[in-house]
Amino acid sequence: MVLLLACFAAFTPKAWARYSGGTGEPNDPYKIATAEDLNDIGNYEEDWDENFILVNDVNLAQYTGTQFKIIGSQTTKFTGVFDGNDHKILNFTWNSIGGSSFGLFRYLGGVGQIKNLGLENVDVNAVNGSYVGGLVGCNWYHGTITNCYSTGSVSGPNYVGGLVGYNDYGSTIVNCYSAGKVLGNWDVGGLLAENWAGTITDCYSTSKVDGNERVGGLMGFNDGPIFSNCYSTGSVSGTTDVGGLVGYNGGPITNCYSTGNVEGEDCVGGLVGNNSYRKITNCYSTGNITGKEDVGGLVGFCMAGGITDSFWDTETSGLSISAGGTPKTTAEMKTKSTFTDAGWDFVEVWGIGENQTYPFLLTDPTGDLNYDKKVDLIDLAILASHWLEEK
Repeated sequence: MVLLLACFAAFTPKAWARYSGGTGEPNDPYKIATAEDLNDIGNYEEDWDENFILVNDVNLAQYTGTQFKIIGSQTTKFTGVFDGNDHKILNFTWNSIGGSSFGLFRYLGGVGQIKNLGLENVDVNAVNGSYVGGLVGCNWYHGTITNCYSTGSVSGPNYVGGLVGYNDYGSTIVNCYSAGKVLGNWDVGGLLAENWAGTITDCYSTSKVDGNERVGGLMGFNDGPIFSNCYSTGSVSGTTDVGGLVGYNGGPITNCYSTGNVEGEDCVGGLVGNNSYRKITNCYSTGNITGKEDVGGLVGFCMAGGITDSFWDTETSGLSISAGGTPKTTAEMKTKSTFTDAGWDFVEVWGIGENQTYPFLLTDPTGDLNYDKKVDLIDLAILASHWLEEK
C-alpha cells in the first residue's frame, strides 16, 4: 500500500517533472534553464499563478514567427511571480498579422510580478495588432514589473511600447528601461504606450520612437496618479501630440526630463506635446524641437494645467516660446542655483556638475552624466564633485 501511494504521488500533476526542477511554490519556484522550459510555461495555463525563477541566460532564437508560446491570456492572466534572477532572455521574436496584446507575456495581472529580468535583441512586430510590448502586452489590474529592461525593435499599429504596451489601474512599473526602436501609429512610447491610472517611477528610455498621434520618448499617453523620477533621451517623431517624454499627458509629472530631439506638426513639445489639466513640477527639456502649430520648448499645448518650477533650454531647443515653463540659456541650465532657487531637491533627487552638466537624477543607473553617450572618467569626476558639495 505504501509503495502504491508513493507511485501515485509521483504522478500527480504537481509533482510530475516539469521545467528544470522546483514545485512552483514561493520557496521552491519552478526553475527555467532552457528555451524549452520557457516555452513550456505558455503550454501550461494551470501554472500561470505559480512561481518561476530563471537560472540561466536563455536564447530563444530557435522560435520564430509565432512559434513561441507567449504567456498569459485575456481570460487567464499570469498572476504568479517570474524572477529573472538578473539573467537575460535573448532573441525573443514574435511576428504576427492579427490579434492583440503581444510580448513575452501577453497579459500580466492581479498580484502577478515580473522582476530582475533583461530582454535583449527582441523583435516584436504585430502587423495588425494592438497592445504591443517587448516584455508585456498588457500589465493589467495591479500587476508589477520591477528591475526589467528590453532592447531591440517593437512595432505595431496602436498601443506600442518598447517594454510594455498598456499599464492598467493600480499596476506598477519601477526601475525599468528600454533601448532600441519603437514604431507605431498612435499611443507609441519608448518604454510604455499608455499608462492608465498606474504608477511609473525611476524609469528611462533611450529608444528612437516614431509614430503618428500621441507619441512620446518614454510614453505615448499618460493618465496615471504617480509619474516621477524618469527621463528619455531618444529622438521622437510624429504628427499630433508629440513630446520628448510624453505625447499626451493627463496626469501629474514630477522630477522628470527629456533630452531627445522632437519633430511633429501640431502640439509638439520638448517634454510634453499636449498637457491636459495636470501639474508638471521640477522638470526640464533640452532637445531641438520642430513643428508647425502649438510648438513649445517644454510643452506644445497646455489646457489649464499648472506647470511650475520647470525649464527648457532656449538655445538647444531653438525655441523661446512654450505653453508653460521658464526659458533659460544653456549656461543657466547648467547652473545649480537655477534649480535650487526653484526649490529642487539636490540632496535626495538631483545632482549636477556645476557649469558642466544639466541636472541628472541620482537614481540614474547609466552614469552618463554629461550625455556624451559614454561613461568615462569625466562622468566619475562630475559625480565626485557633487559628493563634495555642501548640501
